[in-house]
Amino acid sequence: MSEGSPPDSFDGVVPGKRLIRVEGDKSHSLAERFSTRFHELAWRTPLHQLRLRGRYPLKLFGVPDDPIEGMVRAGGAMLDGEIVWCGESVAIETYDFRMAAISPAFSDHLQSFAWLRDLSAAGPRQRVAPIAERLTRRWLDAFGRQVHEAAWRPDLWGRRLLFWGSHAPLIMSSDEMRTGVLNALARGARHLDRGADKAAPGLPRVAAWIGVVAAGLLIPGGELRQIHGEKGLERALKAALHADGGLVSRSPAEQMDLIGLLASLRKFYEMRAQRVAPAIMDALQRAVPALTGLTMGDGGLSSWQGDAPLDGGRIDAVVAAAGIRARPLRQSLDWGYQRLSMGHTRIIVDSAPPPISRFAKGACASTLAIEVSDGPYRLIVNCGGGRGANNALNPDLANALRSTAAHSTLVLADSNSTAVHPDGSLGKGVTQVEQERYEDIHGSRIDMRHDGYVRRFGFAHRRQIILTPDGREIRGEDALIPEGRRRRQQAIDYAIRFHLAPGVDISATADGSGAVLRVMEGALWRFRAIGGEVSIEDSLWIDPRGRPIPTRQLVITGPVPDDGIEVRWVMARTG
Repeated sequence: MSEGSPPDSFDGVVPGKRLIRVEGDKSHSLAERFSTRFHELAWRTPLHQLRLRGRYPLKLFGVPDDPIEGMVRAGGAMLDGEIVWCGESVAIETYDFRMAAISPAFSDHLQSFAWLRDLSAAGPRQRVAPIAERLTRRWLDAFGRQVHEAAWRPDLWGRRLLFWGSHAPLIMSSDEMRTGVLNALARGARHLDRGADKAAPGLPRVAAWIGVVAAGLLIPGGELRQIHGEKGLERALKAALHADGGLVSRSPAEQMDLIGLLASLRKFYEMRAQRVAPAIMDALQRAVPALTGLTMGDGGLSSWQGDAPLDGGRIDAVVAAAGIRARPLRQSLDWGYQRLSMGHTRIIVDSAPPPISRFAKGACASTLAIEVSDGPYRLIVNCGGGRGANNALNPDLANALRSTAAHSTLVLADSNSTAVHPDGSLGKGVTQVEQERYEDIHGSRIDMRHDGYVRRFGFAHRRQIILTPDGREIRGEDALIPEGRRRRQQAIDYAIRFHLAPGVDISATADGSGAVLRVMEGALWRFRAIGGEVSIEDSLWIDPRGRPIPTRQLVITGPVPDDGIEVRWVMARTG
């Protein structure tokens, strides 16, 4: 086993597992929302302002390296006078950190100062520092002395401390800026000392506690703060990560973000020549193989929970920054993903209920969906989403991308397996997924079943997928099995959707029961279904830059009799 790899039990395949979603724990309770709002209002009180007072440091212990290279293209846009991110942009000349005419996600990006990483990569310090200082001065004028929810949220301060620390030379070259930044850092650290545990559970709370630890390592006299922060971060990581290393939000993009934050914090320890806290290393050792377990043959991420398919270069950069060498996780029982890989074929399966809404905004009704790649070429995909990819997507389209129909799985009566609400929360639907996986001389096989349609329609969805040892054939079966009490209703139809990646040419067979798929460089896949009618429809795919790309989809359709349906399908590589 290589250094930093997970235990063998994580890398192996464990047959038999039942995942249960707790019905009554889907979103923030009224008391939780009231408590969060109360704490935000309390930040503006004179008492909290008194807590933020104190000496500010005359210097920092040092400047930790940023372990992740910024995007030169984004930094170049800043040199040209514009901050561009995920389909949105603002002009640096007129930008005010208090402006509201941008998406909350873009505002968070700007408030976190993550753009310092890109700006730093765009040119020499003497060229980029004036831009960094101009924007930092505006933030200090707006929020340096005034506590406000939009800028002083604990998770934003946690990220800001990392970026201000790693890129301090860009924002502190003059005495005036040094005094203002150091004072704001000290006040932000005191704010986090009391407020980190008030951050939203999951990744936001982890980011806040990372800020406490970073401040303890960066600001002289922070030994007790560091100890306090390490204990808080250990608690936050324990609550945010499943045993197999996956985040409770089930978002691959957030998983990558988590690894990047922890990798940056490691550099603060290295700057002080200290041993990294065990909880941080343990989290990295579990989180990295879980993330790489969701990569396709091109090295990029598969699309789950509203994320775009982030490209392989970004994944490689974050994994390299973490310094963890580990085999991709084949089976994330708790996180809820399965990876089948034989020959040149790779299949990723969503084998769990959607995440609990309190941990994930914009989650998707994607249970039992699959993605497939043939070598470096994607073949079967999910449509993906705009979260963390392109905030400029039409809101109606962004919400539609969360539906079951936007994923490569079975849809019953044109309805979602779990209800999707416009506010980002999820409603009733999948509460339980049963799965069993086998590995033998016949290849990889996984059997799954979810109850998302039982309450409304009286059918459970069962999906079986078999990948042969040479990776040249995928055999599948989708069934609707009568379960529970079925209400009297009109006839309903099913649709089994297979969204195709861009660049995959498709042509229907003459008998109407199949199709021929051709990926780049001539590889052919023959698709055939037994038990339903095969058609070809339009679809779309959100690319790594968050742009909707037109593509096609294979659809197997038919009516659902009272005793259910059983549809077999096979994909065989002939090229």
